[in-house]
Formats: sequence, C-alpha cells, structure tokens
Amino acid sequence: MRNWVLPEYVEDVLPAEAWRVERLRRRLVDHFFVHGYELVMPPMIEHLESLLTGTGHDLDLRTFKLVDQLSGRMLGLRADITPQVARIDAHLLNREGVTRLAYCGTVLHARPAVASHTREVLQIGAELYGHAGVDGDVEIQHLMLKALDLAGIEGMHLDIGHVGLFRALCRHGQVSPALEGELFLALQGKDVPALRSLTQPLAPVFRDAILALPELYGGHDVLARARAVLPALPEIEACLQQLDRIAEALEPHVGALLVDLAELRGYHYHSGVVFAAYAAGSANAIALGGRYDEVGKAFGRARAATGFSLDLRELAGIAKSATPSVPIYAPSSGGDTLRAEIARLRGEGEVVIVALPGENATRDARAPIRELVENNGRWQVVVRP
Repeated sequence: MRNWVLPEYVEDVLPAEAWRVERLRRRLVDHFFVHGYELVMPPMIEHLESLLTGTGHDLDLRTFKLVDQLSGRMLGLRADITPQVARIDAHLLNREGVTRLAYCGTVLHARPAVASHTREVLQIGAELYGHAGVDGDVEIQHLMLKALDLAGIEGMHLDIGHVGLFRALCRHGQVSPALEGELFLALQGKDVPALRSLTQPLAPVFRDAILALPELYGGHDVLARARAVLPALPEIEACLQQLDRIAEALEPHVGALLVDLAELRGYHYHSGVVFAAYAAGSANAIALGGRYDEVGKAFGRARAATGFSLDLRELAGIAKSATPSVPIYAPSSGGDTLRAEIARLRGEGEVVIVALPGENATRDARAPIRELVENNGRWQVVVRP
C-alpha cells in the first residue's frame, strides 16, 4: 500500500469544495451570532468518561480511543460535540437562566454513521440551555430552518415527534425495561408484526396504543387522530399540546411539516420533542435535533436543553452554492496606483492574484481570464477569452 493512501471513509477536501464549505460555515456562524448564540470551541480530545457521559453514552462504538502517555488515562477523539457543549454550560459557564451556544468543529467516527459517508464530519450546531418551555423548542427549530434556508436548501420538510409519548405508554403500561428495549427497536424499524407479538402481554388499552404509533404519521391532523386512539393520560396530552404549538409556529416556514409519533431517534438521551429536516431528493436527514433535559444531571447540574446539529460538508454538497468569482491576475510591478487598485478590488471581495516575477498565470483553458491592465494611467480589469 502506498503510504499516502488515506484510511477508508477519510478523504481530502479539495479547493472547490473547501471554498463552498468555508463560505457556508461563515454564513451559518454569523447567523447564529446575530441570534445571540455564543461560539464555543471544545477540544478535539477529552478523557473518555467525559465524552461518553450524557448524550455521549450511545457513541461508545463510534469513538476512537487511545491512552494518554502523560497520565495513563483513556482518552477519546470526540464523535459528537453536543456532550462537550453541555459540559461547558454546566461547569465552565455555570450561568443561571438561558444560555445560547453555537459550535463548529471536526468530529471523528470509528465507524461511518451511514454507508458511504465520511468518518471525518464537520459538525455545526446550536444549543439552548435553561428553558424548559415549548418556546425554546420553537426558537431552536426556527434557527435551524433559517440556517438551511441560508444554505440554499430547496424543497425542505420537517419531521417532528415526541419520545415522551412512548415513555408514558411504557410507564403506565408497566412495561419492563427489557421489553421496552425490544419495543423501541421494533418501532424504529416500523416492524408491525414484531410489535403485535411483543405487545401481547400488555393490557389492551396500552397494546392498542403502541400498535397505533406507526400509523400516526402524516400532517398536522395526525395529532387529532392521536387524541382519539391514545389513552387520555395527562402526560400524553401535554406531549400532543407541545407538538400542536410547534406545528402551528413552524408550518409557514417549511415546504411540509410531518408528525411521526413512532420516531424515537436518540431515545436513550432525548427527553421530549425530536425533529429532523430533509431536503428534496435526499434520503437522509440533513439536520437532527431534539430536547435532552436529563443530560445535565450526568454532569452534576440539571439543565433544560434543546439543540440541533448538521454535517457542514454534507450540507454544502447538496446546497445551491454561488460560483466562485473568476480571479483577477495582476502584474508583479506597477507602483502605488496598482497597489491601491488591488487593495480596492480585494476590499470588494474580488480574488486578485499578483503574479510572481517570471510566473505565467495558469488557468483553465476553457474559461475566460481577467487581468489588471494599465490604460492611460488607470488600471482596469480586462476579460480575455
């Protein structure tokens, strides 16, 4: 094997893609900033137990592990930034009230999340801490939808669900932890025959309710159907009311809003509303998020929390992107007037390349070239075929 060959599912980012990704990163970070989300930069590497605390415990098999030669302790290369941001909120900032944080950085996966995906993900996202109300859910989802709109995503639709519904059914139906785990897997796979078999020991009202969950998928009207078929428990009504408010607030901002009451993504750490955004023609979600109020307890400080994240490289690959401007080539000498004109053009965002002495500008022969040319004492940009 050639020693320059990269590991599987790891790749270089070449100039054209790197330009699209970086341009999008700046746009989204600025978007978060003007909405009051402060940027944090957690380290790439941490003690393993910290990375696998809270939201991170599901990431064990996807986390690269190594031994710290200074302390002898196990370290991990982060596979998700969310647990790190929760740690920062709980222990370093330690604020009362609402805290809004944003981040962008590389995460590494020991295994690709989806076949053909890279194991080196450029994750960007935002988290809102300290507000347990549905208004916080609306704010974070609206922030996500606007970010996707800024990225040029078309035909976008939003899926929303609530893990509290299934948890309430299991609790009141006296479902054992082992059976709950089996039911969870069957619901995730929409495996109705397995659900019928697994729910046989349950009381009819809870058996019928769990069997109904895969069918409770569709538009806003799903919530009215859910009230008709699910038990009239206070916890379930509270979940449906939250979804009602979110749907009413966000429907005008998406191409379609779909309710999926069998969606339990992140069930082991999410505590409430969960959501996913999709783009037209994309089978996989392009952004994921949800409420995770229980995570703060793992860090010794209970905090209401909701947030979302997305893969910036993946988003840049499917988003409509402006074409980079054609560079302007300038001669290596031309005095103060040339330097002033180059500074002016760069200040306007133009790419100006000053040729080194003896350098011949290389370019795509199929594309035009722009040059700074002196004409009657003035420097002008000339397009040559």
